[in-house]
Amino acid sequence: MEDREQWLKWAMELQSLAQAGLNYAKDVFDVERYTRIREISAEILTKKGDVSLEKVNMMFCNEVGYQTPKMDTRAAVFKNDKILMVKERDKKWALPGGWVDVYLSIKENTEKEVKEEAGVKVTAKKIIAVQDGFKNNFGCGLGQVPYGISKIFVLCSLDEENEGEFVKNIETSERKYFSLDELPELSEIRNTEKQIKMCFKAYKSDTWEAVFD
Repeated sequence: MEDREQWLKWAMELQSLAQAGLNYAKDVFDVERYTRIREISAEILTKKGDVSLEKVNMMFCNEVGYQTPKMDTRAAVFKNDKILMVKERDKKWALPGGWVDVYLSIKENTEKEVKEEAGVKVTAKKIIAVQDGFKNNFGCGLGQVPYGISKIFVLCSLDEENEGEFVKNIETSERKYFSLDELPELSEIRNTEKQIKMCFKAYKSDTWEAVFD
């Protein structure tokens, strides 16, 4: 496992260097070399990871510009000392959230995702943490996500007067509140037990300071 992880890290670094090179290179031969480096990184990910070459190419080999991590928001919403979670398509549970849309702020995106995935209206109040997804989540799914991700956990207040009915959708099939001692099977690519515990601590703290790594 350790050897596989190292190969995947090398592949991701090669991809990042190749993409930066393609962004800045002017010489046609340099473009050719960087393109081949990118192809090699994709081939390594295919051999050592759990992603097809077609999917790898679709996920990052069509991107341009200097490569930076993608952003993912996760909302911590509490009611009666229980945290709101939704059942994802993989039948596992996660905090409502998803990729940050390019035209939305972190606050706007967090509130939008909760409404879309759980049918609940909330107000984003406080950043709990900004964490590196590769270090904290993607060891369990290494090779499935061939790019960097910054995961942003946001404490939200629930508008109970406008708590709507849940409607099954293309992303989630159920919503439910859980206490810390009754957590369901988690989608660890999205959130781990350690991260859920962190959200509970932030919820109960009056002096919480954002965690970052």
